[in-house]
Amino acid sequence: MNQVKFKFSQKAAFLDRDGVINIDKGYVSKIKDFKWIEGAIDALKILKENNYLIIIISNQSGVSRGFFSKQDVNNLHKWINVQLSEHNVQIDDFFFATELPEAHISKTRRKPSPRMIDEAIKKYNLNRDNCFMIGDKDIDVLAAKNAQIRGFLFEGGNLSYKIKKILNIT
Repeated sequence: MNQVKFKFSQKAAFLDRDGVINIDKGYVSKIKDFKWIEGAIDALKILKENNYLIIIISNQSGVSRGFFSKQDVNNLHKWINVQLSEHNVQIDDFFFATELPEAHISKTRRKPSPRMIDEAIKKYNLNRDNCFMIGDKDIDVLAAKNAQIRGFLFEGGNLSYKIKKILNIT
């Protein structure tokens, strides 16, 4: 597979999945359980219009708990992008950790570990100064801090308003 190389100045928005782009119903792995957060699709469009890569960074311990498989997660992510293609927008990549919360931070990719963000920064040759993370939990903001990028807490409401505020768009 040919890998596209990006300039070092490439920008990226890292987004948690459950609670940021979709309503967190607990262990969302099925299409029937996926419901978009208000303004999520518009927020993704705004990010693309401003030349950001969109990368999902998500803890999915339901895999280790036996609730669903990695393939279930991958299938849901593919479906998300099929839905987004109807709106002419795509998520560029999905990174997810399957470890349980009890996993030691030095041995896990699970947020608040910066490993998933670091992997994406390396894969896309990103400049940390041009990246930020939005999450609905303190561990998301802590993962951003640990990865030395800006982190923002999304406490519900309309995601496009949050994106506009972060990007200083009126």
